[in-house]
Amino acid sequence: MRAVWRAARAAVRRRRLQTLVIALVTLASTGAMVIALGLVDAASAPFDKAFAAQRGPHVVAAFDPSKVSDAQLAQTARQPGVAAAAGPFAQVTIDLPMDPAQYPVNGATTVVGRSDPQGPVGRLDLWAGRWATGPGEIVVNRYPGWGPDDLGRKVQVSSGPALTIVGFAFDLSRTADAWVAPEQMAALHPTTTQMLFRFTDASSQSRIDANLVSVTEGLPKDALTSPQSYLTLKQAIGSSARAYAPYLMAFGILGIVVAVLIVANVVGGAVVSGLRHIGILKALGFTPGQVVAVYLTMTSVPAFAGCVLGTVLGNALARPFFEFVFTGPEAGVFHGTVGIPTWVNALALLGMPGVCVLAALAPSARAHRLSAARAISAGSAPRAGRALGIQRRLAGSRLPRSMSLGLGLPFARPGRSGLTLAAVVLGVTTVTFATGLATTMTRFGEAGLDAYQVTVYASRYQQGTEIKPVHSDLELQSLLGSLPGASEVTARADADVHIAGTTQQVTFEGRRGDRPQLDNVLTEGRWMQRTGEVVAGSAFLRVRGLAVGDHLELAKGDRQEEVTIVGEFMESAGDKIATGWSTMTALAPQEKPIAYHVKLDEGTDPVAYARAAGAADPGISPTPKGPNTIVQTIIGSATVLTLILAVVSSLGVFNTVVLNTRDRRRDLGMLKSIGMTPRQVTAMMVTSMAVLGAIGSLFGIPLGIAGHHLVVPLMADAVSISLPSYMTDVWQAPALAGMALAGVAIAVLGAYVPARRAARLTIAEVLHSE
Repeated sequence: MRAVWRAARAAVRRRRLQTLVIALVTLASTGAMVIALGLVDAASAPFDKAFAAQRGPHVVAAFDPSKVSDAQLAQTARQPGVAAAAGPFAQVTIDLPMDPAQYPVNGATTVVGRSDPQGPVGRLDLWAGRWATGPGEIVVNRYPGWGPDDLGRKVQVSSGPALTIVGFAFDLSRTADAWVAPEQMAALHPTTTQMLFRFTDASSQSRIDANLVSVTEGLPKDALTSPQSYLTLKQAIGSSARAYAPYLMAFGILGIVVAVLIVANVVGGAVVSGLRHIGILKALGFTPGQVVAVYLTMTSVPAFAGCVLGTVLGNALARPFFEFVFTGPEAGVFHGTVGIPTWVNALALLGMPGVCVLAALAPSARAHRLSAARAISAGSAPRAGRALGIQRRLAGSRLPRSMSLGLGLPFARPGRSGLTLAAVVLGVTTVTFATGLATTMTRFGEAGLDAYQVTVYASRYQQGTEIKPVHSDLELQSLLGSLPGASEVTARADADVHIAGTTQQVTFEGRRGDRPQLDNVLTEGRWMQRTGEVVAGSAFLRVRGLAVGDHLELAKGDRQEEVTIVGEFMESAGDKIATGWSTMTALAPQEKPIAYHVKLDEGTDPVAYARAAGAADPGISPTPKGPNTIVQTIIGSATVLTLILAVVSSLGVFNTVVLNTRDRRRDLGMLKSIGMTPRQVTAMMVTSMAVLGAIGSLFGIPLGIAGHHLVVPLMADAVSISLPSYMTDVWQAPALAGMALAGVAIAVLGAYVPARRAARLTIAEVLHSE
């Protein structure tokens, strides 16, 4: 074994470039594989994993303390069907100042008294600071834009004490907005008692309802005031993650396949390119088994080092990337619960070296069978066959000689070229898919973007007190339209109504003004024009099995109104209907606009307009429209993943050119001796890979388009929306022409550096190696 190790170590030192390529490619491929497998794992069920990690409650139950005692509630934890329970906790809803420049929480805020963030149910992730242990302290649920630097800020409770923020926690189940020590609750005058339940069977809402009946059996009537099911929460906050899942899974699978192909190509090619060295070893007396061991060791050492470093790098890159992907649209949704699981690291550390060994084993077995003379001949003799025949046929064409020679090179090593081509195909598939996805998401994000630039809310809060506008409803709409830069103003009022004969609550949106469609995108039918006509969101129709043309009976109080669905608009909220002002006043005449949406003239500064509107009426709250964070996150993450896979594919091309250069050293020396210039050598080697890139584009583009047509509808279905055709039909001639260059670009980028190195070889160097 000592001789084997010495020979392998000497080969590693002598073939530094090839050793570096093996290490670099396995590092990049393993890192990509770690991220890819992590994405597949995280995207499969992000809510379920985070919910299980926090032992989230299946039901958050609020009880009336005037009807049931804490002792009675403690008994509910021992009822049949209850797996675990936490509480009772005192709870109160308090009013906090609505000034985001000073406070991380605002408006109606639910505060619960808990002595510990842990427990059998509803464990909290205390991600900054410490837990509230005494009077005057409060821990706040995670909010966007707030971090450890905000610890120590004061929160003044209306008609209550001033509280100091001592910690920030994350609660996926949203059992509260903030927590204090139990002894602090007396000063806040609690009005509710909270219990958290986990059931042995919570697979459906009917099972949860049955368990609740069992839990409350024996308690006073109406003691349970408002149970909150985790299934409702899962539907509400899991939609963005469900939208991510299809495309993340697609990138993950592509990453795994590309990584395996590249590593197999690199390691297998390293053994094939060393056939002459194999012959020398056999001539020195190495047994066939020792020769195989030398080559397995020579390739495994840098490969294993690359796998280890790649696993470390993949973990380092994955955490901030996952935080970006899974918390971008709704900050903190999966804080601290999404990462690389242990099995992914284990598979990368064991599986990728295994791939390397298997890739080296087949050509090593061939070396095992070769005699010393044949091995030396295979490593040094000029190679005839398909490549030479194709080069001869192309010699009579009008192509430059360097290009005709380059076009034949891939056929000299068809197996190596096939693996390289497969990697390029997948690289082009990735670029095509990502480009289509980015185009769709850009059009989705820009849909209705110019509908309005400022939302003016018809009230504002200061020091916990609501301030009303000075102007009346119609006066305020007229005022906003008269300010400099205003082009259109649309008032919006919201009312909670019911579908007659059911308990299903619907958000009924009445619109009055210049643009009743606001920023909604119509996918079917038309917008409302007369009294009694409504336009429903996509999710609303899907959940209830309705379609354009159906009729609904809506009720609010003692009023009922039959409406006709005349259109469908793109909307993921499952309870939204939009209508004109006449229909709104017929069903809910007391409702007033809660907001005014203002479209500005081109070039008008939204911030300046908002400032002018606020000065015109101190009782309103103008807010410039922000960007679509979900769209930004999807486009940004897709771009990063595409770059990673494109780089890995280019490394595969890089390795192939390095190996081809080593194989063709003698040919290159002969070509240079008869007058081939370094520029022609570079052109020949780059052309040899460019042809693979062109073929890769032919196969990769249709695969990428197919992936786009498969994944985008799955993403839309995940959030129950319908996309108009202009968002999905993104493949026109200019876009396809650009994609046709993707494979060539990947191949040329990977081939250029080793091709330049081959061009610098001198005739003396080649003859010396002979």
